Amino acid sequence: MDFSGASITSFLIAVSFSAGLNVYATIATLGLLSRFDFVTLPPGLHLQATWVIVVAVLLFGVEFVADKVPVLDVVWSAAHTFIRIPLAALLAFNSAQQFPMQTRLLITLAGAAVAGVAHGSKTAARTAVTASPEPVSNAAFSTVEDAGAVALTWLATKHPYAAGMIATIALVGCLLLIRYIVRWLRATIKRLEQRIKPSLKN
Repeated sequence: MDFSGASITSFLIAVSFSAGLNVYATIATLGLLSRFDFVTLPPGLHLQATWVIVVAVLLFGVEFVADKVPVLDVVWSAAHTFIRIPLAALLAFNSAQQFPMQTRLLITLAGAAVAGVAHGSKTAARTAVTASPEPVSNAAFSTVEDAGAVALTWLATKHPYAAGMIATIALVGCLLLIRYIVRWLRATIKRLEQRIKPSLKN
């Protein structure tokens, strides 16, 4: 794949979105595909090194387990605000080395923003799902996220325009989801406050 112009933009939108969902799965997928010569990554994106792949796979394994434990998954996701978004920005920065520095910095900020929206929607949705008393929905939701991150990353390397379009549509959906969940949480908190206030007065 010749990454240039619109193709690199589409590639970065998709990869940044995937990184916002699961950055370790994204890096591991890109590294393995490049290592075994299934794809040629953009110049500057060197993820085929053994240590990069090993670390990414190990951390993906840890996240795969942690992300399926109620409450722990919310804490894990919140903590990864300081990991997924910066790493997505770094991936964007290294992938765009053929552009002038000003453009490269804008692409980096865009990558961080895309990852931030994906990560924010994941964290918000996970908070809502964790409130469910049964563990099945939590594990299923996490598995879909993991599979989606891997699939979208792979698609970005083979069909960047399609992957970019899917990621863009998903971004719009994520923004709507965040808005809905925030409203739901506010309403839930308000109902709890209304129930607690009478008992406190008594």
